[in-house]
Amino acid sequence: MTTKNRRTLTAPELKGVDWKTSSYSGGSESQCVEIADATRSHSGIAIRDSKNPAGPALLFGHEAFAGFITGMNEGRFSRT
Repeated sequence: MTTKNRRTLTAPELKGVDWKTSSYSGGSESQCVEIADATRSHSGIAIRDSKNPAGPALLFGHEAFAGFITGMNEGRFSRT
């Protein structure tokens, strides 16, 4: 993910955010994500791979994230 100035954003740069594990993530699942409200530091919602907490983070604006969740709930994205 890149920020507005086009540099890569990593999860550790989102200091002070409280990462929450997805309710669909299980102890032995291979596809686990975490989400954080990064409104104060980066004006958006952040998502990272729970297996790689020091890796890249996706940062969505609030409207884009709401659209993403709506699309997921409507089955617009493949689960494969």
